[in-house]
Amino acid sequence: MCLKETAQNWFHYEVNFPTAHPTRYEETNIAHGEYFVPRNGDCFPLAILLHGMGDRSLIPCRMLAKHLAKRGIACFVLYLVFHSRRMPKVMKGQFLPQSVNEWLEAFQVSVIDVRQVVDWVEERAEIDSTRIAVIGMSMGGLASAIAMGVDKRITAGAFITTGGNLEEITWHGKSSAAQKGHSCTREECHNVYSQYSHYLVEVAERGFENVTPTKECFLFDPMTFACYLRGRPILMINALKDRYIPRRSTLDLWEACDKPRIIWLPATHVTIYLQYPIIAKKITDFLKPSFMMADTASR
Repeated sequence: MCLKETAQNWFHYEVNFPTAHPTRYEETNIAHGEYFVPRNGDCFPLAILLHGMGDRSLIPCRMLAKHLAKRGIACFVLYLVFHSRRMPKVMKGQFLPQSVNEWLEAFQVSVIDVRQVVDWVEERAEIDSTRIAVIGMSMGGLASAIAMGVDKRITAGAFITTGGNLEEITWHGKSSAAQKGHSCTREECHNVYSQYSHYLVEVAERGFENVTPTKECFLFDPMTFACYLRGRPILMINALKDRYIPRRSTLDLWEACDKPRIIWLPATHVTIYLQYPIIAKKITDFLKPSFMMADTASR
């Protein structure tokens, strides 16, 4: 951990740590993050922010982290394995995993990295470890929902341009890259997912650790973990004209989570961040009561 920048309202650190789920790729095995700590006060709540695909998706995470730190919420921006800083050299330019096993491993590393951040801040005097939220955007939103589902120490979640039901995302979204990384045909995928609803019932009754999935992709579908999210503070922010996360996919996850608050913005998957001021305010307004904070919006 080293200090990168000191601003009027926060300290900005760079943090690196070895992942507890090492892979065969050396570059992936060191996790990177940016830690923003408010300058005044102590016992801060924490928001862990997860970006989407591509390095540029880190920009709104960093902007939101500074916005929240100014309002008394510490933030940890985690670099996922999809970021070029962690992407193996052999996968440069490939953009997405090419098999279901690579997808599963990517999500395993991402979720475990989030949980390691929670482990770390539990030992830090400036953080109130009973008040931890996760904020995920796009692919980071999927990982955020899973992390919150498996780790009860995460007390709130905001999911931006996120959905569930990977069959819907793969075949009804407009991401050709996602289809190329899919290991089965559309018909084969449909046949596999015809068993998904029964699997979800078993997970809700017995726990996901005790149910064998028909296929590994069930284990990184946020819908699998929705039963653990019901009744917990959740905010969903989605784009009305999203070509990558279909509306049906978003609604499937929303319904599975017992219909938490959802906001639809007139935007696409990419242009939604042009409405950053609205997103920042909605997330701040969501986190304040979740963290039992006084009104600090005017600061």
